[in-house]
Amino acid sequence: MSASVSGAVPPVPEQAGGERHASWLELFFDLIAVAGVGQLAHLLRTGPSWAASGEYVLLFVAFWFAWIMSTMYGNVAGQRTRIVAVVAAMLGMAVMAAAVPGIRDSDQKARAFALAYVVVRLIASRVWSGRRQVVADLPVIQLGAGLTPWLVSLWVHGDARLWLWAAGLVIDMAVMVRVSRETLRAEIDQKWAQAEDRLERRLEQEGRRGSAALPPEEARLRADRARRRMRRKPEVVVADTSHLAERLGLFVLITLGEGMVQSVDAASEETWTRGLRIVAFGVFVLMVLIWSLALRTGTYGLPLLAPRALPVRLVLSLHCVFACAVAALAAALGRAVTEADEVMERPGRLLLAGVLALILLVAVVCALVSGCGPGWTAAALGPAFAPAGVLALGGGPGDGRDLGTGVLVALAVSALAWPVAWRALRPGVFAAQEERAS
Repeated sequence: MSASVSGAVPPVPEQAGGERHASWLELFFDLIAVAGVGQLAHLLRTGPSWAASGEYVLLFVAFWFAWIMSTMYGNVAGQRTRIVAVVAAMLGMAVMAAAVPGIRDSDQKARAFALAYVVVRLIASRVWSGRRQVVADLPVIQLGAGLTPWLVSLWVHGDARLWLWAAGLVIDMAVMVRVSRETLRAEIDQKWAQAEDRLERRLEQEGRRGSAALPPEEARLRADRARRRMRRKPEVVVADTSHLAERLGLFVLITLGEGMVQSVDAASEETWTRGLRIVAFGVFVLMVLIWSLALRTGTYGLPLLAPRALPVRLVLSLHCVFACAVAALAAALGRAVTEADEVMERPGRLLLAGVLALILLVAVVCALVSGCGPGWTAAALGPAFAPAGVLALGGGPGDGRDLGTGVLVALAVSALAWPVAWRALRPGVFAAQEERAS
């Protein structure tokens, strides 16, 4: 029997071993992530200035927050996910994606982006408040202090609006990093105890005032009814980590797919010279290496991260940074294909070097928290920073130190090939973890 549009997701047959996978609704929802990542990556395609880079990071983090809130809803609710809530969030994110181009120059687009973001956040908050549940692994759903600057920005113009958005996202990220599951549960227990104390004091006062007018039995029944009317204590719920790992990995695949799209689009518009064929092949290898590093040798779509190495809220923070870097890499790769037979301009070269360095830094953090140790981590990732440094310091056209685009792509490939090879040849702590898992 099919479910109505307003109903819950129909049951999905379990896979072998009872493992849960993404539903058709979740995969359909991810289509808006494809559109959004594509729009965001194009902000950097023409050359990343400081302003363009800041705008890209700001809008990407906002879009990612909107995506993860709906994703977490599907993760925790499972078969009880309401289709209307997910589709409504999808519509809001579609408005956000469509408003990205020219958002700095158009008050209409900027206001639409902010309003859509606020609506998506309110949908997420309403879903969980209606269920009387608190998501411990994503506390920003219930703790909405970061939403206030977005609401204020609806009446603000120019760069001040962007600064308000940034303030709101900083607040949300700080909440996600600092508010642990235990802190959230203790706060709920404290507030509930205070609410119960207030109710008992009120009933006691009413009992004293009405003791002469009401019989004892009727007064007792009235107090019992007041206690029953008190709302149910919120339940603290947590994520299904195996399902969440798949969902976060799928988002990283979406960002890699944007790299494929931009590279293929750029190649289709250029003459297929020898230089272009070399660069295009290098770009393809680079994306394979990122896929291997993040999805074959990591968890949650994060490179070199062992399962259960970090609390989910910290995993989400790292995932936002990593996905932002990989999506920016898509723009850098499309630019590299376009300039295959030329010397890459300084903005494109710095973009490529910057996102590679950020990807490697995330890998360093993941390796250390996974128990790999400073020695293994330094050997696996330290040499990879050298090619990224050459990319950043290499000269531009006409300064005597210029490097061709093919050489720059080769340097980027060598930067990521080293940790992938080291992980395969010297697995270290990962070998013991895989042996225990089997």
